[in-house]
Amino acid sequence: MHYKKVVNYLFIMLMVSFITACVSTNSPKTELSKGQQAQLYLDMGDRYLQMGMLTTAKEKLEIAEKIDSGNSNIQNGLAALYEQMKLYSEAKKHYQKAVALDDGNFGAKNNYGRFLCENGDYDSGIKLLNEALRFPLNNRRWFAYTNIGLCELMKGKLKEAEFNFRNALQINKNYAPALFEMQKISYHAAKYMSARAFLQRYLAVSKHNAETLWYAVQTERALGDIKTAEGYKNKLLSLFPVSKEAQQLRLE
Repeated sequence: MHYKKVVNYLFIMLMVSFITACVSTNSPKTELSKGQQAQLYLDMGDRYLQMGMLTTAKEKLEIAEKIDSGNSNIQNGLAALYEQMKLYSEAKKHYQKAVALDDGNFGAKNNYGRFLCENGDYDSGIKLLNEALRFPLNNRRWFAYTNIGLCELMKGKLKEAEFNFRNALQINKNYAPALFEMQKISYHAAKYMSARAFLQRYLAVSKHNAETLWYAVQTERALGDIKTAEGYKNKLLSLFPVSKEAQQLRLE
């Protein structure tokens, strides 16, 4: 039941480079170029998007697009915005435009590939993710590996998914989403010590969610550590009382 559920992670690469400017009152103001203005609004839009302030993010990103509609990163940012707003047709349109404008924008390909996988177009999604993966300048390949792993899970290909999650962790051993997936895979493979170890690694870099706690309860029960399992159960019921996982534990 839990095994078939794939968490909808937004592994979004927005190519953010935050700009700050300190201008002395005794110095003449420097007029920004068109490109600099667009980048400034893109940076602000990305910052607000990350903060969950979607209305303000939309305002800034739309200004950026008016200044430079041919900027691939701006289209990528707008696509991510519309995806979070659940306006999927708009998101797809902007992802397509981002990739068309710059075939080397591996961040946009990563995002669009994940988006396609989450909307059932697995083959097209994996193709784009592999293109992002192979791009020489991509120094965050664990994003693509993890997204490919999630896509393979959606296709029901467990071995391929695990292969990609492990590749992600070879590059970035502390990448929480890949650690979380390996916790689940290990549990379902009855590798309970491994599941416990992946959870410990996950908790070193991230916080519990309802699913990590549910798997922690089941793992410790399988290992015979009832006291620890009860501790995880109580934490789940306390921190996430209305979650599906909490409801399942109450029905036991």
